[in-house]
Parts: sequence; C-alpha cells; structure tokens
Amino acid sequence: MADAPTHADVKDMNFETALQQLESIVDQLERGDVPLDKSIEIYERGEALRNRCDALLKAAEAKIEKIKLTREGKPAGTEPLDG
Repeated sequence: MADAPTHADVKDMNFETALQQLESIVDQLERGDVPLDKSIEIYERGEALRNRCDALLKAAEAKIEKIKLTREGKPAGTEPLDG
C-alpha cells in the first residue's frame, strides 16, 4: 500500500513509541477483524517493532551496572551487571 509507513522509520523510534505501536498492532490482530492482506502487513511491521524494542532493551541492559560494596557494606564502585 502506498500510504503505509515503511519499516525504516522504526529504527529511529524510542522504546516507548515502538512499544506503543506494537501493542496497538497486537490489539488489532487479536480482534480478528482485519482483512488478511492488512493482517500480513501489520504483522510484518509488528515484527520490525519487536526487533527494535529487543535491541533497545539489550542496549539498556549493557549499560546497567551494579554497585560493589565493601565488607562493611559501603559503596566501592561499580561493575557490569553480569560481571
């Protein structure tokens, strides 16, 4: 469809926007009142949105650090969450 948004715009979305659009797509598909060709189109967009959300979550996880504590329970810096 000529007026359908491209999947390229998904790569510039923040997490909240992508998740909101993904939830809207899930709602549409669950209702079951969308024509088959439209269902396929929005499913493909949903997949692109899911991939974007997944990438943003993985990037956020990589930035999260946990606080290291001394034996006395005082902060002694940080280390990677999975370290």
